[in-house]
Amino acid sequence: MGFKAFHSAAATLAGIETAHMIRKGQIAANGSTAFQTFAELAA
Repeated sequence: MGFKAFHSAAATLAGIETAHMIRKGQIAANGSTAFQTFAELAA
């Protein structure tokens, strides 16, 4: 992906992994959409 700083690479990869976990149902969505769940976790 060509990251120039470690902290930006770590944040991006953490977000990708979180999105995958939500999609696979490993994080409880409590009736909300995947986007809403991700937005709550990212905030």
